[in-house]
Amino acid sequence: MITKKTVVLGLYILFCSCQSHVNITENVQDILNKSGGNKAELKKVIRHFQHPEDSLKLKAAYFLIGNMEMQSYAHFIVVDSAKTDMHFNVLDYLDYEAMIAAWDSIEAIKGEIRNWCDTTIYDYNIITAEYLISNIDLAFKAWYENSWSKHINFDQFCEYILPYRGSNEPIENWRAYFFQKYQWVKDSVKNDNDPVEAAILINNDIKSWFSFDPRFYRQSTDQGLSEMLLNKKGRCEDMTNLALYAMRSMGIPVMSDFTPYWAKTGNNHAWNAIIDKNGDVIIFMGGEANPGKYKLNQTKAKVYRKTFARQANSLAEIKEEWEKAPPYINRNSIVDVTDDYIAVADVNIKLQKEVPDSANFAYICVFNTGEWKAIHWSRISDDHEAGFTDMGLDIAYLPAYYVNEKIVPAGKPFILTETGNLIFLKPDTLNLTSAKLFSTTKRITKNATDNITKAYFEQGLEYELFYWNDKWISVGKQKASHGALDFMNIPTNALYWLLAENSREEERIFTIDKNGKQVWW
Repeated sequence: MITKKTVVLGLYILFCSCQSHVNITENVQDILNKSGGNKAELKKVIRHFQHPEDSLKLKAAYFLIGNMEMQSYAHFIVVDSAKTDMHFNVLDYLDYEAMIAAWDSIEAIKGEIRNWCDTTIYDYNIITAEYLISNIDLAFKAWYENSWSKHINFDQFCEYILPYRGSNEPIENWRAYFFQKYQWVKDSVKNDNDPVEAAILINNDIKSWFSFDPRFYRQSTDQGLSEMLLNKKGRCEDMTNLALYAMRSMGIPVMSDFTPYWAKTGNNHAWNAIIDKNGDVIIFMGGEANPGKYKLNQTKAKVYRKTFARQANSLAEIKEEWEKAPPYINRNSIVDVTDDYIAVADVNIKLQKEVPDSANFAYICVFNTGEWKAIHWSRISDDHEAGFTDMGLDIAYLPAYYVNEKIVPAGKPFILTETGNLIFLKPDTLNLTSAKLFSTTKRITKNATDNITKAYFEQGLEYELFYWNDKWISVGKQKASHGALDFMNIPTNALYWLLAENSREEERIFTIDKNGKQVWW
């Protein structure tokens, strides 16, 4: 029998169901459609914040859910060329040197080994309503209750306080942990309107128990909070994430910036930045150096800022779904902030090599640890031109395509000078020269007691000189004795690379100036 009470209850349920879909944006609906069996959890979050007094929290929920498309946990293993798991754990070794020696010994038997992503778990498939609701509630509590957060508007709050993850680490309830842990900061600051002072107090605490460990260079899986609490060590990605957790939990607006690859040395780097009470951005390093005390001494060609929001103009958003793209820049949640850090110039070039079939983008690369590595992209125009925006100056670059997940030259390398001019390096094999070389990388020039420039070579070790002409071409080999290495009959106007036998290819590229001196890039 249908009673009046039953009808009212049914109407209420229908009303609530309808309300839960009010103002759902297209991107939120897309995620709901992709979430499969986890859709009910995401809908619970939306329904939870339907009350009028929660309208801002509902917008925050839409922000998080609507930008979940590529948010995930990525797990990496070390594999050989056949993708056989080597079961390599960096913490099985006492230090970095022991770990590298073990890595090299495996490669001597198995060939090249590398980190490979064997599992990707997307947030929209596993995240719970309880977790998201708690994250939103605690983020708002920290934003409202701390005076040092008052200068942050809602959009900044969504990007730099609200997000529940920093990179591709496992999802954990770090916000509740640090919200409780750092309540003492409120009573310890002298100026409760200064987020930088609060950040320094928290970072000093992090420094007391967490530190950088180079062993983690060979571990591509980002640590979650429980791992960091256990290991108390990590790489720069872990350090920046730890600072995000600790400071965002207290309503301090902190972000993570990174360079895909250094321009004149090996590796890459990530670091933190904070928005101070005047709206200025100040860099620091979580667990290492406080705001105002941190400097980036290596040459930067590109700097990006991680966001949680999908960026409509990012490479990952505008390329076709089937198109492959180089790592680090193939993300839909990064923005280019290079001109906030260094002087820049736009680079517009004609691509000299034929455009591969189906290639829509060209890339610009720096030389890093023995390889050309992509740091920025450009859509290829109909007349085979590419324009790369905001590039760092006084750096050697190579335009390239990305074919079968490999960098393929699209033209000659060039120097982008300090004045923004381009000097192309086309080797002249008809006009040969000789070179007196003193090092494989940049050194401070010193003279020995006999006033002869000091050479930095290992006696008895063999060195091979190469020049670049769409690939590295050998000029010849020499064994080092006491002084410089003299190479004869080498092409002029080229980019060179001098390698020691059995090296890790960390040597730097160089040109030779009119005085015969090595100029490092």
